[in-house]
Amino acid sequence: MVDTTGGAPGRRTERLELRVPTSRTQLPAVRAMTGDLAMRMDFDLDAVEDLRLAVDEASATLASVAAPGTPLVAVFETGPTGLSITAWVSTTEGTDVPRDGFGWAVIAALVDSVDAGPADRADVPGGEGGEGPVATITLVKELPPPLRAPAAPGDSDADLSVAR
Repeated sequence: MVDTTGGAPGRRTERLELRVPTSRTQLPAVRAMTGDLAMRMDFDLDAVEDLRLAVDEASATLASVAAPGTPLVAVFETGPTGLSITAWVSTTEGTDVPRDGFGWAVIAALVDSVDAGPADRADVPGGEGGEGPVATITLVKELPPPLRAPAAPGDSDADLSVAR
């Protein structure tokens, strides 16, 4: 599903949704989608790999609390400032996202912001107004600010180094 909703000049805001079974053989599809989107958004290679690793950990964390036979839903929102990924799975009432241990530390270290917790299916992107408890993780990776325009010759702040 793609929803183009406008955005800043030069970069449209788009929303893509991916649903995969929570099996170990299918979760790599979320990693692949993340890497592809990040590269198309011109993230540098380190940021692309950071996002891939963070999504791997988030997917594995959510798969561990998912109700049997339910899919992992990942909603990607690309925009002029960066990439937001909200992933969720259906759970039983009272299930929360584990936020301790090495996996959570990895996620938090690799993205600009992360949020997680229980929610209702009606309140999550891609939930289509359904009912029932879900566990959700939202990751945000911001694009770096644009580089400053080069200084004009004769400016006192001009970089005077020259490669020879």
